[in-house]
Amino acid sequence: MPGTNLTREEAQERARLLTVDSYEIELDLSGAQDGDATFRSVTTVRFSAAEAGDSFIDLVAPAVREVTLDDEPRDPAAVFADSRIALQGLTPGAHRLRVVADCAYTNSGEGLHRFVDPVDDQAYLYTQFEVPDARRVFASFEQPDLKATFQFTVTAPKGWTVISNSPTPEPAQAVWRFAPTPRISSYITAIIAGPYHSVHSAWEGEGRSVPLGVYCRPSLAEHLDADAIFEVTRQGFDWFQEKFDYPYPFEKYDQLFVPEFNAGAMENAGAVTIRDQYVFRSKVTDAAYEVRATTILHELAHMWFGDLVTMEWWNDLWLNESFATYAEAACMAGAPGTRWPHSWTTFANQMKTWAYRQDQLPSTHPIMADISDLDDVLVNFDGITYAKGASVLKQLVAYVGEEEFFQGVRTYFKRHAWGNARLADLLGALEETSGRDLKSWSKAWLETAGINVLRPEIHTAEDGTLTALAIRQEAPALPAGAKGDPTLRPHRLGVGFYDLVEGELVRTDSVELDVTGELTEVPLPRARKRPDVLLLNDGDLSYAKVRLDPESLAFVTRHLGDFADSLPRALSWASAWDMTRDGELAARDYLALVLSGVGKESDIGVVQTLHRQVKLALDLYTAPAWREEGLTRWAGATEEHLRTAPPGSDHQLAWARAFAAVARTDTQLDLLAGLLDGSETIEGLTVDTELRWALLQRLAATGRAGEAEISAELEQDPTSAGERHAAAARAARPTPEAKAEAWHAVVESDTLPNAVQEAVISGFVQTDQRALLAPYTERYFAAVKDVWEQRSHEMGQQVVVGLYPAIHASQETLEATDAWLAAAEPSAALRRLMTESRAGVERALCAQAADEAAGASR
Repeated sequence: MPGTNLTREEAQERARLLTVDSYEIELDLSGAQDGDATFRSVTTVRFSAAEAGDSFIDLVAPAVREVTLDDEPRDPAAVFADSRIALQGLTPGAHRLRVVADCAYTNSGEGLHRFVDPVDDQAYLYTQFEVPDARRVFASFEQPDLKATFQFTVTAPKGWTVISNSPTPEPAQAVWRFAPTPRISSYITAIIAGPYHSVHSAWEGEGRSVPLGVYCRPSLAEHLDADAIFEVTRQGFDWFQEKFDYPYPFEKYDQLFVPEFNAGAMENAGAVTIRDQYVFRSKVTDAAYEVRATTILHELAHMWFGDLVTMEWWNDLWLNESFATYAEAACMAGAPGTRWPHSWTTFANQMKTWAYRQDQLPSTHPIMADISDLDDVLVNFDGITYAKGASVLKQLVAYVGEEEFFQGVRTYFKRHAWGNARLADLLGALEETSGRDLKSWSKAWLETAGINVLRPEIHTAEDGTLTALAIRQEAPALPAGAKGDPTLRPHRLGVGFYDLVEGELVRTDSVELDVTGELTEVPLPRARKRPDVLLLNDGDLSYAKVRLDPESLAFVTRHLGDFADSLPRALSWASAWDMTRDGELAARDYLALVLSGVGKESDIGVVQTLHRQVKLALDLYTAPAWREEGLTRWAGATEEHLRTAPPGSDHQLAWARAFAAVARTDTQLDLLAGLLDGSETIEGLTVDTELRWALLQRLAATGRAGEAEISAELEQDPTSAGERHAAAARAARPTPEAKAEAWHAVVESDTLPNAVQEAVISGFVQTDQRALLAPYTERYFAAVKDVWEQRSHEMGQQVVVGLYPAIHASQETLEATDAWLAAAEPSAALRRLMTESRAGVERALCAQAADEAAGASR
């Protein structure tokens, strides 16, 4: 939409001129249940100007009915244009602005999202405002440093519940009048409304009781495990209040599981919205509960870091997200009674893998990114902002000391409470408490892009005695198009010496040291033989790609599953995967490594990650001529593990899902069909709702099930989740008609809700339907710019990324992308998404060449 962008310079000038005091917002949602397209929004803003001048307030709305500034009516047709209301002729001093508008409900997960549950035919609403979407609901100065108090008054249908940042009041004739919030930014305000089901409790501590609420739709109430959610929440309250030494800053803490949510969750002050897929309808593995717990703790950490103290501008978005990502893992690892003491294993296995991938794309950027406008920040919620930043914070904690780090954080909270801050403010506090100069650390780690590679250099005597050890650091060239220069960085890391003792790989020695420059000598812990495995970055203290030396790699290939601890296993798995992505390890050899070690892997999160990575490697990184053989081997292995896993175990369920994703022979597909109709059983395996859909989608994708079977399954599961699964299964069918129908629904029409559109895209793209999908490459490039320009950011990004022809890893795809980039004149955000997708194809081609060469040499 033209005019919705905001530049950093505009924001700085507006913040220089204006101070915002308060908002009073009246929303009439009484027509939401009846399907009204718009709702009445009345905003009264009190602000002051430092001097005479002109400014503007933001509003995205179909119609503006009234604009009154200081009791003087202004013509909406004259002052409202390009999603802004002009405020001309401001005088120094206080001002009062009143705006009456018709704002629109959305189905994109942005602004005020409306969802109708097919189970009860009731409407459910929630807001999502990050980054710039409060202006879709009320007139606002849409930037984080213009904080104010917010007082909401909401008229809702009878029988509804309305939740906001302030405690929920008793309604008077379906009108809910909330007390003003503390001074917060517009993007963390929230309204959630509908006939939601709720469970309530409290956190008690330090002489205070904080009300806790958990909400979901009634159709999910039977699956809501509120006690487990409260348990994790209380764990976070206890740990964060001790570490931060600052009371929880809001009056209550509600967690609302809402439908069709685009992200994992959103840190609205005191009213966190969370995707309702975290209310598990069917059996899931413990890894899913761990992921949910990390989300809960991440958003709770934001109540202090992000909501109490907020970034001044979006270039410090990483401070919010990296800190919350670090804090979630640290809490789970260190809180008394935690269910997931090995959370740093999950962090190494998932978060850092995401960061390494992001840091090798053409769009790589410093952690402290240069955000020039809102378009920049909208595509910057990435693996660098979250995962690399958190990894670097973990290293900073090791560098300055944990107590010194948190003491600096406490100083930061007390100094900037209810205000805005910059990176320099946090680093200054940390320098005070640690006594370290962090300027050079910040320059090396936060202000440069790219990733380092660490390799061991090992020297031994003829009898195998270790005589010398060094670490060589490399700074690979940044990807083409990336800004900046390669940088060698200082690393604080551990070196682990592992030997096979009574069948287990155990650490027999270790060294912790600072690595600087190209080559760093490692002091040997004692006179000893070369270890079976030498592991750099043992303990995962630093952020770097780590390579195993040839002897260690060979030993790990035979014994990776024999590590006694989960973290070194995860680091070895991650190193092997990264080598595969970089073409240093053939995809077929990665498959062999996984097949040799995954059976001994006890961490279910690691097992599920390996499932995803093997499937990706086989689909994209193997030589095309060998791909079918590799997939056949993997499919056979998944079936074998499914049949031999302990009955009823998490591993059995994980292998069932892996098998359902790759089954290909008639016999294997017969097994899927048998499990679905009950004619086949596997001891301990419960074929429940979600697993049934996984089986059916694979049968649909292979032509073994069609519309009749999909409709029958939907009749058994007539929920919104069932509708999404059915949409994916229909799009997965291997017929030209099914693909044309899906393409029309997503590209040529724009009526699908966000969650359904995402499901159709996921079903449409099937890696074993390359020939069927080939004609859509040309159609994609013909349509993608128009889709991007005509849809909202979230809806457009789904199409741009999801339908990019990544499965056609060929020189022709690269050339088609380059031709489009040269001719289309895309916006910076669209160009970034396209070049990232292109880089995936380029990487796949390099990996395929490495795999082909490995095959030819044998």
